[in-house]
Amino acid sequence: MAPEGRRIGDTLADDSDSDVSIFDNDEATRAKNKGKGKGIDRRKKEKGKGKAKEQPYAWEASYTRSWDTVQEDEAGSLQGAVQDLIARGRRRRLQAPAAAIRRTIIRHLVLILDLSSAMMDRDMRPTRFDLMLQYAREFITEWFDQNPLGQIGIVGMRGGLGERIGEMSGNPQDVLKAISERHKLEPNGEPSLQNAIEMARSSMSHLPTHSSREILIIFGSLTTCDPGNIHDTLDECVKDRIRISIVALAAEMKICRELCDKTGGQFGVAMNEGHFKDLLFELIPPPAQRAVVRTNGGPAANPAADLMIMGFPMRLPDTSPPSLCVCDVPTDCDICGLMIVSSPHLARSYHHLFPVKRYQAVMTLDDTLNPSKRCHGCSVAFKETPSVMMGCGK
Repeated sequence: MAPEGRRIGDTLADDSDSDVSIFDNDEATRAKNKGKGKGIDRRKKEKGKGKAKEQPYAWEASYTRSWDTVQEDEAGSLQGAVQDLIARGRRRRLQAPAAAIRRTIIRHLVLILDLSSAMMDRDMRPTRFDLMLQYAREFITEWFDQNPLGQIGIVGMRGGLGERIGEMSGNPQDVLKAISERHKLEPNGEPSLQNAIEMARSSMSHLPTHSSREILIIFGSLTTCDPGNIHDTLDECVKDRIRISIVALAAEMKICRELCDKTGGQFGVAMNEGHFKDLLFELIPPPAQRAVVRTNGGPAANPAADLMIMGFPMRLPDTSPPSLCVCDVPTDCDICGLMIVSSPHLARSYHHLFPVKRYQAVMTLDDTLNPSKRCHGCSVAFKETPSVMMGCGK
């Protein structure tokens, strides 16, 4: 009798050979199924990819790929794209509406300078601190030239405290003198936005309602050491109608954006030295006056105009006998308290209310009656009167 597990006539020699054959068949079957599974998984993945392309994620729909708008030049540099963005912003500012806008000509501005250790970084040459002082001097000079009836105060923030550097003054020489000594403004420690804003707000609490209250912060740090809740300070600034604008040198912070948005100010992050100066000089023209929302839920309305009494002192000729001069205009009289200004100062402040019309380039002179023989911009005579003038304006 043949042993169990073995049949006569089988081609297999013994049980061990039979076991090997069984394992081989299992491995072949497993390999076959494995390849089939890979094919099924691959088809599932391709199907899933196609489905993802057709139905993108929800966060992809609202996300802006900002890096797609910046293209490298032939040399692989992004400098050309950055310059194009800055030039585009300048053109947008020049194309601002030329209609008359209600503005405040008597402005009070507190300039808050970041004097923390972060201002010693050299990403802006020579350092953030030195560049800030240089642009601050140019800003103050130009600000007083276009806003001669305004006043500026200087506040610094370093060591977690707010430090009063210069009192509110309408004399540009006094304001420039406050930031002229560099060794007294040496950066150290961490800044405190809340302490600096509270100090600036307290210095403007006595100002009349017809003047604007503005705070400009040059901020180069990514941290702020505040003793309390800065949102309470923000609510007080909104209540006192104080406009806060921030020029950041490092990156955008959420609290800085909220300070500007809720008070109606401007916020910007400087990309380089030139952009830093552009952001500062954008704040030189007086901002548009905000409308007041009526308490009964009606539409917004502009506040009533306030009439101010001003004195215009007479300028004595050079041949007049010498006399004692006790003040520089514009200022307030020490005896009667009357605001004393000069006619040129008032005229320079008045031109913001009624800006000149927007420049329009003249591409051809065919439809122009009696065309001028000279350029209206540079007063240079044309050699001849061509049919197309690319550089002439009216």
